[in-house]
Amino acid sequence: RPFARSLLRFLGFIFWGIAAALAFGGVFVILMYKNYRYLFQESFLSLPGWLAVAAALILLPTGVLAISISAKMSRYQQGALMYLLLVLLCLEISSAVLAQFYSIRMASELKSTMGYLVYQYNGTHSQGPGSRAVDAVQRKLQCCGVQNYTDWLKATAASWHLPAEKTHVPESCCKEKYSHCRGDLGHLEQLFQEGCLKKMEDQLHFVMLYVFWCCTVLSVLELLAGFSNGILMRHQPFHDFRIL
Repeated sequence: RPFARSLLRFLGFIFWGIAAALAFGGVFVILMYKNYRYLFQESFLSLPGWLAVAAALILLPTGVLAISISAKMSRYQQGALMYLLLVLLCLEISSAVLAQFYSIRMASELKSTMGYLVYQYNGTHSQGPGSRAVDAVQRKLQCCGVQNYTDWLKATAASWHLPAEKTHVPESCCKEKYSHCRGDLGHLEQLFQEGCLKKMEDQLHFVMLYVFWCCTVLSVLELLAGFSNGILMRHQPFHDFRIL
């Protein structure tokens, strides 16, 4: 019994720390979808992030209850803690499964979507949402093309109606320190040469894996908290509410 109370108090403080880590991961997922939503065909990509944020908010009162029960046991607090742990377990398992699912599914869709947008790109000054999305991704990730800058060689000749010998890359491929850069392939040192696909896949994989492991570790700790709370409840049974 003393060990269960000490473990519950310790887990209460741990819950607060993990709540901050989980909220960070959830917000990262939401912002990633907001920044690159035109590249993702799946509109529910941000769902694991929202579930993680919801779980992080519920973790705060859960930590308070765990610490409070370890100091002064209360039947009502013990029952409320069990319910909160059950709700959290459902949220975290859902978020972990969705994060793993989207990490695999979105990686395969990114290549086709990026390739299509590069081919449909119709000029640096275009106001089309697809062209603006490509420019935004290349500037933000400091990359050029899908696999590398050579993806623009055929794309610009086909969609910009230019001779093959005059092909060039969008100005969004230019490095910021070269203000006079216009995407001329004769000055490769002025251009980002690494492709955007790998950078986006790495970012997507990292953030989804982060959320997955946060939820997995937290689920294990919540099972320990539920076990500790159950031990304490055995020494103070709910005689008045046995029918429940």
